[in-house]
Amino acid sequence: MSGPPDGVERILLGHGGGGTLMQQLIEREIHWLYDDPHGVLHDATRLELPHGRLAFSTDGYVVHPLEFPGGDIGKLAIIGTANDLAMAAARPLHLSVALILEEGLPLELLRRVLASMAAAARACGVSISTGDTKVVERGKGDGLFVTTSGIGLVETALPVDPLAIQPGDQVLVSGDLGRHGLAIAAARYQLDLQPPIETDCAPLWPAVARLLAAGVEVHCLRDLTRGGLGSALQELAQDGGVELALEEAAIPVATAVARSCELLGFDPLHLANEGRFVAVVRADHGERALAVLAPAGGACIGTVRACSGRGEVSGRQASGGKASGGKGPGRVLLRTALGTERLLVPFSGEMLPRIC
Repeated sequence: MSGPPDGVERILLGHGGGGTLMQQLIEREIHWLYDDPHGVLHDATRLELPHGRLAFSTDGYVVHPLEFPGGDIGKLAIIGTANDLAMAAARPLHLSVALILEEGLPLELLRRVLASMAAAARACGVSISTGDTKVVERGKGDGLFVTTSGIGLVETALPVDPLAIQPGDQVLVSGDLGRHGLAIAAARYQLDLQPPIETDCAPLWPAVARLLAAGVEVHCLRDLTRGGLGSALQELAQDGGVELALEEAAIPVATAVARSCELLGFDPLHLANEGRFVAVVRADHGERALAVLAPAGGACIGTVRACSGRGEVSGRQASGGKASGGKGPGRVLLRTALGTERLLVPFSGEMLPRIC
């Protein structure tokens, strides 16, 4: 939080950016609200029910502008929540949609967004089962806000989360990075990027399902949204209490994205994605996983190493199978093209406000 001259702590835009400020806000102000305030937060929670294991997730979407190259807030909301379920190894089944409409929103724009939602739901194989609609006064809602919640059926017996990460595991990404963040920047600031860059917004469950069908033992999955690959790996390293050793040259970034980042001063490792994920898989399953992800541009980008004092015992094993929770001593190291290693540190604040 930040204390202005009047001494009152207030929310900043950076508290929603996926970096250090957001983590501090969650840990200090929000985390206590949950049933297990010491548990590790993940993209979707697992619900242990008599008839099976379900995953449940919810998310809010406040992207600006509402339409951008390759997508809009409706497509983003449906696919984003379906993807959060997929990161818990759950097949997305049902979604709810809540709309907050601002007085004066053009009906034609709303119709385009709703049509986009319907198409995205078909692409994800989910049903929009319930919802809600509210209208607020002009100037109070920035056009349209969307909240979606989803339920999915977990397809693995063991939890897929940061506490399952083991030293020796392989770290893979499902495709090239940074497209969504640049697409939003181009639309917001009317940038004439050449060649034009569209959002990578796409369903992730098909790729996850292929990994599971190939017999890959997946220990953890994380979609690379706010904060991009850099923030996602920082969270996994800390929650898993491990060190992630990456090869910079192996991280896929399209030439057009790399050139635009150089021009605009962005780091593609911290740009948002909406159709990419990182997968941490069993050490001897790396090649099998790569065979699944490589045709779509995926790559193996590093390995997991034990942190000092952690040894070869995971947080889950040390607590007898129960998630122990809490932050570990984890860190992320990046080996550069020169052969040197540098610490990948989380950014603080907001690189691009309101990208989802």
